[in-house]
Amino acid sequence: MKPLTINEINDIIKGELVGSTSALIVGPEHLEKANQNHITFIGSSKYIRLWDTSKASAAIVNENFEIEPGDNRALIKVKNADLAMAKLLELFNPPPPEFEHDIHPTAIVHPTAVLGSGCKIGAGCYLGKNVALANDVILYPNVTIMDDTKIGEHTVIWSGTVIRERTEIGSHCIFHINVSIGADGFGYRPSDDGRGLVKIPQIGNVIIGNAVEIGANSCVDRGKFSATVIGDGCKIDNLVQIAHNAVMGRSCIMAGHSGLAGSVTLGDGVIIGGSASIKDHITLHSGVTVGAGSGVISDVAAGKTVLGYPACDARDMLKQWVALRKLAKK
Repeated sequence: MKPLTINEINDIIKGELVGSTSALIVGPEHLEKANQNHITFIGSSKYIRLWDTSKASAAIVNENFEIEPGDNRALIKVKNADLAMAKLLELFNPPPPEFEHDIHPTAIVHPTAVLGSGCKIGAGCYLGKNVALANDVILYPNVTIMDDTKIGEHTVIWSGTVIRERTEIGSHCIFHINVSIGADGFGYRPSDDGRGLVKIPQIGNVIIGNAVEIGANSCVDRGKFSATVIGDGCKIDNLVQIAHNAVMGRSCIMAGHSGLAGSVTLGDGVIIGGSASIKDHITLHSGVTVGAGSGVISDVAAGKTVLGYPACDARDMLKQWVALRKLAKK
């Protein structure tokens, strides 16, 4: 990527340019780490104080912040600095790894598999019987796609991912390294003689909508019967567990180390913080937010924010914590 002037950057971001700098911008960087050829961003008022000591020549800032650019420095004021920076990061994003072959000679593709135009399949990949890839699907090295799986166009699957049989995946999805899709759900019952455990067969599948992103080392188990479902636009962090027959609505977010037990239902736009756990067979209705580290053991009404273990209304939990601190000081 060639260096850009501040005016060229502003033409892309379309903000209000305040001040000027002669520096050519080679990329974005954190306030504390930036040098004179970097642009940074300030999306929270608590970071304004760092601007004076930063070496960056330019910054993208929220338009409501009171901040001066300084000598030979420039600010681009925008409505939302985080979204503007996302656009800039896309501009400076390095290209992905290249494929020397559209289908690597070491890939194993079953004769019944159907590949759309523009598909790329890396070294060591395996595509089983009746697998169907739509146009422009990318499989990086060592991806396994088992029988009867269907994947929509422009989906990207990174190395080490395993997708079990009969999975249905939409278009424009991204699966990062070592994702597991469609493994057996965790189901056991004590045996009649009480001396062991009986494994419950899991005969369902996984259905994943469009524009879903799943982070590294996350797992989505298939249903006991019917399907585990992840709705359009859901974003799932690294090291997340989604158990059998869970159903996620549209545009839900799950942060790292969180998990859904079996048959949990999420409405649309549910946000689950890191390390939070959701008990089996409960429903979090649309717009619910679950605080990090919380344990949810009962249904949560639409739009509520819950916190703590066991989770309750966030305001009530904060009051409990304040009361406990006061007791501890007595």
